[in-house]
Amino acid sequence: MTLTTSKASFSLIRTLKPKPTIFNSKFSMATTTRPFSSYIIEPDELAKALEANPPLPSPGTSRVMPISAEWYLPNDTRKGVEEFGKLRIPTARFFDLDAIKDHHSPYPHMLPTGETFAEAMSQMGVEREDTVVLYDSPQTGIFSAPRAAWTFRVFGHPRVHLLNNFKVWVEQGFPVEKGPVGQAVKTQYPVTEPDLSLVSPFEEIREIAEEGGREGVQILDARPQGRFLGSDPEPRPGLPSGHVPGSISVPFSELVDPVTKKLRSGKELGKVLLSKGVDPSDEVEKKLMCGTGVTAAVIESALQLAGFGGKRKIYDGSWTEWAQRVDEKSGLISKK
Repeated sequence: MTLTTSKASFSLIRTLKPKPTIFNSKFSMATTTRPFSSYIIEPDELAKALEANPPLPSPGTSRVMPISAEWYLPNDTRKGVEEFGKLRIPTARFFDLDAIKDHHSPYPHMLPTGETFAEAMSQMGVEREDTVVLYDSPQTGIFSAPRAAWTFRVFGHPRVHLLNNFKVWVEQGFPVEKGPVGQAVKTQYPVTEPDLSLVSPFEEIREIAEEGGREGVQILDARPQGRFLGSDPEPRPGLPSGHVPGSISVPFSELVDPVTKKLRSGKELGKVLLSKGVDPSDEVEKKLMCGTGVTAAVIESALQLAGFGGKRKIYDGSWTEWAQRVDEKSGLISKK
């Protein structure tokens, strides 16, 4: 294992004073249990929090724990766990989207059972009290980490955040780690049931499509526009492209800055979303989808950052389920 830092990161670390986890100190308990004020955080915020609350074995206390959830499409030769071994935030754990899922489902990334999620967290060494910060690879910036963060929230983990982003973390010279990953100390993460109010099942989306749309509901699709329009193929062989009738194309790539790969600012996101026809009001529920339910969570994060109201639910099976369960002759796969 190799730890590397730049002069900038050493300078930052030297200026930070560790905050003791002592209840009668001048530091409040909020300092150690809730180090972040917003869901989406910047690299310097994470660096300061890790200095104050490092993820060392200390059962019963809140630790700040970075977790990589980098993942790649099936037509990409890279593998998330292999890339994690090449470069990561020190002390980070790895969240495997291809493993922490429903293994009995024919669809790629359906939510796991409470037992599967709890066992994965235990093996990763995650405690229920930990503040987890999900992040992507330094190449993609924002891609699959929002899905992992959303999964934590579905299972009611109290403190979940999204880093914006690891690419900037590396470029700004904060510490990184390379080489073999050490074995985490196993914990006893409790089994919890998923909050299904954050999830849209196939039947719900089908009812809306068969009705020709529903007042107070918008379906937003994060896939590239070519796949949405049916002009480009899906990355999974044999799967027709197209979209759910009445849905709105909101390619996740347009929500991310092309240079920094960060989520755009709230103001910029608001303009993009409005230009697509997304209703910002509290009265309109947003149902979010993509290829397998991964980048749909990028839209979910963007809606939060832009301050758009309305209930947000991710269609877990997304297009991979939809295209396998509806017949093209039914009119439920639109290509225009």
